Amino acid sequence: MTVNASRVWNDGRSVIRARWYLRNADHVGARVRLNGRPRVINLGRMHIGERVRLDSTTATLELVSEAEGLLDIEERVFLNFGCSLAATKLIRIGALSQLGPHCMLMDNAYHHVEPDKRFVRPESKPIILERNVWLGARTIVLPGVTIGEDSCVGAGSVVTRDIPARTFATGVPARPVRAL
Repeated sequence: MTVNASRVWNDGRSVIRARWYLRNADHVGARVRLNGRPRVINLGRMHIGERVRLDSTTATLELVSEAEGLLDIEERVFLNFGCSLAATKLIRIGALSQLGPHCMLMDNAYHHVEPDKRFVRPESKPIILERNVWLGARTIVLPGVTIGEDSCVGAGSVVTRDIPARTFATGVPARPVRAL
């Protein structure tokens, strides 16, 4: 088998694998590719744009939309292995965005800090990654955060507040370091 034939074969397999694992999604765009076996739970709405690439090889990729939730992944997004996205209200990943390994985006904290409220689920707040956002490995994005277009967040950061467009931010909590 030639190199090109092998590549076409593998691309075709990854497209078929994506169709199978994302069969319960509300919309799956053309040429979505998947390597590995993700965990996909769609109890709300899930939209996957065209040419999205999903990697679930080294660690399981998790895509979850709970009842009333919308997980919206726009075109040409890359989600690396080990990422966890859980939408109880809204998580939107803008076109051309890339998430490094083990990133975590959950639009609900699932519990309060106060001892007498720990079994009460707090209000969900949307997470928005605008167009062409890059999250480094093991980045955590907390509920209610918007990361502006063309921004980059350094590996291991915890994003607790909005990041402006064209900004490099890093740290715990993530702070803008410089303009891009």
